[in-house]
Amino acid sequence: MRIVKAAEERRNEILDAADELFGQKGFDGTSTNDILLKVGIARGTLYHHFKSKEDMIDALIERYSVRLLGSAQDIAANKSIPVVERIVRVVMALNLNGRSSMEIMEHIHKPQNALMHQKIQRVIINGITPILTGIIREGIEQELFSTPFPYECMEMIVTYANTVFDDDMVPMTDEERTSRMQAFVFNAERLLGAESGSLMHVMQMFGSQQA
Repeated sequence: MRIVKAAEERRNEILDAADELFGQKGFDGTSTNDILLKVGIARGTLYHHFKSKEDMIDALIERYSVRLLGSAQDIAANKSIPVVERIVRVVMALNLNGRSSMEIMEHIHKPQNALMHQKIQRVIINGITPILTGIIREGIEQELFSTPFPYECMEMIVTYANTVFDDDMVPMTDEERTSRMQAFVFNAERLLGAESGSLMHVMQMFGSQQA
């Protein structure tokens, strides 16, 4: 007897299979036949939900972004957390330092998943910037920061953090990473108009999160 499943259930079943296969064989190494066999469906059923593997990648990225950005938004909304600490927690939730959602990040950092990596980077840069901008505006009201360009500053900071501190983009020794982090915080203070040295304890907060 043929089992008929609800559209959303079937769609998620296909995505789960694609996610697993992309992790094992990479995007290019996974064929639509592999996915069909994994799920046990006909080709027409697959194409009813997804026109191509590219569509599946986009759907997986959307799934990942809901998890990553949702956590960041919850932290950003918690005004009981001091502004600077909230900024660091948001960054940690988005896994820019490699801590949160490790299974996702290990998956997308595999060489065979370069396309997924590029797409998730775009999601993070476009998604985290407005979240952090809201916190920066709170900091401006509290006179912690002084900049007429909070969004643009955060866009620069997030883009740098998401590329230079990505081991796939810029391989670094521990010593080089520490030096980059010091320079990053030093320049972030100036971009945001913060008091010199006021953000340096961010170094310790990052360190404690990574330990």
